[in-house]
Amino acid sequence: MEQENELTGQESLSIIQQMIDTAKQEQRDDGKGWIIWGWSIFGASLLTLVNLRMNWFQTFFFWNLFGLLTMVLMSVEIIRDFIMKKKRRVKTYTRAIFQKLNIGFFICLMFTIAAMNMGIGPMKGFSLLLALYGFWILIYGALLDFKPSIVGAFATWACGVASLLAPTFEWVMFLHALAVLCGYIIPGHIANREFNKLHSRSTNKDRSV
Repeated sequence: MEQENELTGQESLSIIQQMIDTAKQEQRDDGKGWIIWGWSIFGASLLTLVNLRMNWFQTFFFWNLFGLLTMVLMSVEIIRDFIMKKKRRVKTYTRAIFQKLNIGFFICLMFTIAAMNMGIGPMKGFSLLLALYGFWILIYGALLDFKPSIVGAFATWACGVASLLAPTFEWVMFLHALAVLCGYIIPGHIANREFNKLHSRSTNKDRSV
């Protein structure tokens, strides 16, 4: 009987440990979304900066192209999730929170873009976008206790403040690119590296069992 109790206790500890490992895995993000989003905005910012010097196209050509790309990607995501009804992973509490926050972020993003077109203007409008980026990045970093994102949020806000004082739109685009580099791209690649390391350890552990 004592042996059975001892085995039961070990099994309970094993189950608890598995639950902890699963929770940690759920809270990990592979960073791919941040990398894709970050490099897209980074490219749009720098190409617009070059375009202002070279006069290739109208000023917001590359931002319009970015907006079109975003709409296409969102449409593909909707088709994949709702129409094709592909098998998805079990929704966790953390994942559910992020889905709602993503919806809120994009609604605020659309409001800001609309305001830019209705009177705020691009000079101050892009500064407001950096304030919005920083807020979302901070929430992400706080929820997942991911320090690179928390640091990136404050770096994004610093670039936003600097862009408010920028003398030309070229400087605004430069600071926009810098903010995205600090807030999205670098933390995204760090998250991706840590995710791959964790996944590799889990795979090796499963093989050794």
